[in-house]
Amino acid sequence: MAVIQTIRNRYGKIAGGIIALALVGFIVSDATSGSLSSLFSGRDTDVMNVDGRKIEPREYNERVKEYETLYLMYNQNGRNSLDDATRAQMSEQLIQMMVYETVAGEQCDKLGITVSAEEEKELVYGMNCDPLIRQFQIEGTPIFNDPQSGQFDPGRIKGFEKEISERGDRIDPTGRIREQWNSVKNYVMRAARVRKYNLLFSGAAYVPTFQMKKMMQDLQSTASLRYVKVPFTAISDVEAKVTDEDINAYMKKHAPLFTNDEATRSIEYVSFDIIPSSADTARVLSALEEIRPELATTKNYEVFVNGKSDMVNGYTPAYFNSRTLTTRAADTLLAMPVGEIYGPYYENGAYNLVRVTDRKTYPDSVKVRYVMVRSKEGETLVKTDTAASMKIDSAIAMIKGGIKFDSVVNMYSEDEASKQQGGEITFSLLSQPSLPKEFGDFIFEGKSGEAKKIRVANDNYTGYFYIEILEQTNMSPSVQLAMISKTLVPGDSTIDALYGKAVEFAGKNTTTDAFNSAAKKNGYDKRVGENVKINSFNINGLGPAREVVRWMFDKKTQVGTVSDVFQLGEERYVVARLAAISEKGLKKINPVDRPMLEQRVRDEKKAELIANKYKGKSLEAIAAESMQEVHQSDSVILGNAYIPDLGYEPKVVGYAFDNGFQPNTVSPAIKGQSGVFFITVLNRVVNPLPPDGGMMDQVVAQQRMQQERQMKNVMDQQMQQTLIKRADVTYYPSNF
Repeated sequence: MAVIQTIRNRYGKIAGGIIALALVGFIVSDATSGSLSSLFSGRDTDVMNVDGRKIEPREYNERVKEYETLYLMYNQNGRNSLDDATRAQMSEQLIQMMVYETVAGEQCDKLGITVSAEEEKELVYGMNCDPLIRQFQIEGTPIFNDPQSGQFDPGRIKGFEKEISERGDRIDPTGRIREQWNSVKNYVMRAARVRKYNLLFSGAAYVPTFQMKKMMQDLQSTASLRYVKVPFTAISDVEAKVTDEDINAYMKKHAPLFTNDEATRSIEYVSFDIIPSSADTARVLSALEEIRPELATTKNYEVFVNGKSDMVNGYTPAYFNSRTLTTRAADTLLAMPVGEIYGPYYENGAYNLVRVTDRKTYPDSVKVRYVMVRSKEGETLVKTDTAASMKIDSAIAMIKGGIKFDSVVNMYSEDEASKQQGGEITFSLLSQPSLPKEFGDFIFEGKSGEAKKIRVANDNYTGYFYIEILEQTNMSPSVQLAMISKTLVPGDSTIDALYGKAVEFAGKNTTTDAFNSAAKKNGYDKRVGENVKINSFNINGLGPAREVVRWMFDKKTQVGTVSDVFQLGEERYVVARLAAISEKGLKKINPVDRPMLEQRVRDEKKAELIANKYKGKSLEAIAAESMQEVHQSDSVILGNAYIPDLGYEPKVVGYAFDNGFQPNTVSPAIKGQSGVFFITVLNRVVNPLPPDGGMMDQVVAQQRMQQERQMKNVMDQQMQQTLIKRADVTYYPSNF
């Protein structure tokens, strides 16, 4: 005990210090990898901050998942995944929507705008529920429609919720349906409040009657004029030199056009597209040549094609004719004898080798009507085979006895798909492989007017059909094909070589001059990605490029910085140079915008020189001196800024109808889109509107409704942009 006490007295503080250090180390380790990292690194872990409200990654990710679920349900026709381009576009829209909902929510709080419990109930369970609820579907089928009438039945919604609640593990083992339903309900509830807020503004759209009549009157007002257009090219660029002071003055004068609502970046980039080389082509052709002997002798086409071909759909036993065989080799294949092989030939990114396996004369489509009776549904016995046969015989007897076919179908047929059409349906030749063999063989190989009772037995069902062939159209030679397709893709050696080029370019050309010089020397197509925002996921010309955007907005990336190599999907490698930084507010001159700005300022200077040069002269004198012609237009309309043969020239239209500008005099110089106009008005005609009452009142009312509808649409579109511009938003792009 004395020894232990001695250790406590002498080494207690040291042991305590060691334990304390260990605890600190543990905390620091956890902080650098977990939720405490922002405390130690100073880095914000939020996705964005909107007017002081933090959007955390968990909330953002939940919304991404919700948006993806909604998009796939209502836009993708059964597809279960998004491609990179769609996902990037969706992500940009989502971020804008989250900002808008946050700002609009603040306004709703101030104004007391809410969605009551009764409204929420109506939005989800009512007859006038939200369209997304009404259109909710599983595997492409709306589930809230009555199966008999096809009409929406709100009573089915509660039943659906009860079923997935009580039997969800059995009918929805993956939970996907429940996830979709919750996503739809959450979105509908959230959107309802914002929609109410929007209606405060769009509901105020109003066009007074006098204004509508004035607009209609303007469309009735016409003028005839003679004019000379002196193009800007009549003055040399040397005579209209442009300085930075000129550009800055122009930008200040037109500040709304050159003011950034948020910071942007622009890049120049070189793209190294990952495309197959000649060696890759040789490799694919060699592989097909090795396959040729087997293709010529194989008997089991389905197994062989599915095992050797890159085609997603694999082998199809369908027959093709001149209408359905869309390959460029169609004429050759349709003329070839059975057993012949054609190819390899290149089409749609692949080399193909094709053998004609059979040839028949078939109709392009067949219209039939039938009655169907099942004896088995899969392996489940519905009725005995004898009972099914007797039932179909009874139906045949009634038809032959003069009872209408559609009436017999309604009484006897067990095929709901054809019942709604009285048993009539048209099958295309391409659908033949998907039909039961006995059914397909009869309708395509039989003749118009034939009728037959057939028995069908397959994995899906067993039963009897009574079929009448009503019409066969476009009988023509048809071929069955076995096609081996090998996709032409770049091999590993091609990809490695291309990556090496990109790395070498990025490593050797780290300055602006070196970047531009090397791109020109090597013949690389240098392109521009302009006005990229911090919350962008796409860059024009590059598509989804989030990693590039992150690099552009990194504090270490300055104008002139050359990037490392970015790989964008499987299509390309990219090396970029940051060309311009435009912060929020009035833009500064940058290399990307300079050519456009110089052109605009130069055009203004040229317009002034042209105006001074021809001031006070007649149209004929101006035309003679400028080597142009005097033209005449008799179709100038006050309510339309577009003039035939002149294009969009609103200032010319304005002068033509200015009461202060007297007819038969020469106007001052009018700066247009591509030159300077001098005009003389020959006459103005104002055709009066019909008097009020009767038809005139109806026309004015219709035009008012149309104008107000357009105003509402514009207001709805602009509301989101306006609120986002007014918001104080800070993005943290590394956390997207």
